[in-house]
Amino acid sequence: MAANNRRMSGKKGAQVGSGGQRRRGLEGKGPTPPAEMRKGHAKQRAAQAKARRAQGARPQQRRGGGRSASELVVGRNPVVEALREGVPASTLYVQQFIDNDERVREALQLAAERGGINLMEAPRPELDRMTNGLNHQGLVLQVPPYEYAHPEDLVAGAHEEGQDPLIVALDGVTDPRNLGAVVRSVSAFGGHGVVVPERRAAGMTAGAWKTSAGTAARTPVARATNLTRALEAYKKAGIAVVGLAADGEAELGDLDALDGPVVIVVGSEGKGLSRLVGETCDFRVRIPMPGGAESLNAGVAAGIVLYEAARRRG
Repeated sequence: MAANNRRMSGKKGAQVGSGGQRRRGLEGKGPTPPAEMRKGHAKQRAAQAKARRAQGARPQQRRGGGRSASELVVGRNPVVEALREGVPASTLYVQQFIDNDERVREALQLAAERGGINLMEAPRPELDRMTNGLNHQGLVLQVPPYEYAHPEDLVAGAHEEGQDPLIVALDGVTDPRNLGAVVRSVSAFGGHGVVVPERRAAGMTAGAWKTSAGTAARTPVARATNLTRALEAYKKAGIAVVGLAADGEAELGDLDALDGPVVIVVGSEGKGLSRLVGETCDFRVRIPMPGGAESLNAGVAAGIVLYEAARRRG
């Protein structure tokens, strides 16, 4: 009977309690903080941006531009020319027991005058290995990776200066010297930077630095994972996208879009604009050429349009 009574008893055993969680859940959490103090709120971001402007600081650069690979400049004349033109350099490698001619002495002097360049002595087999057997002539200059901007950084930089963005985008331009020439023109005519695609395009190599004649140090180059999407983002931000094309519907002198925020898209000398990029442009414009030339290289074409934009804005 005792066993039956125990089985039929409705009395419950010990239960695990809530530990006070229910009671604490009913307690208030205090007053709601103002929007400026709430993490991620639009008003907080605006307040932070205002504080940065008040301090005279540039907004933090967005990730996405990326870095290029380091590069080697090989040979006595190329090394001396790179140092003369202010190409960024981290290390100058000099072969042991090298014949100390005028070019070697000038390279050592330029590196010492600039400062911040490590001087390393290395045996010939080591330089042969570094350069994959190229004729280095005992001098090798290491160029550090280039730090690309994000396409949106160029717009932010223009707005910080209180100006309408003036940007050049390159579509299919693979010669670094053309890129350097465009960077130089952008700097000369008050532009805010250059955009290049991540693939199948020229990058900021030592050759581009040399052609820019030092202006690459103050003119940002942004790299876009997808140029078409970058142009679409510019359009959403209220920036006109103008593509240069030999068969463009309008002439350069008739284009009012150059008066305001604009991205000038320049294609390769042979193929021009790619189909998708051409379809993304708001306007396709031609440069009148009374002399009858079929096309201009990217550096010259960009310089002409940038001059026209700067003339109107001036």
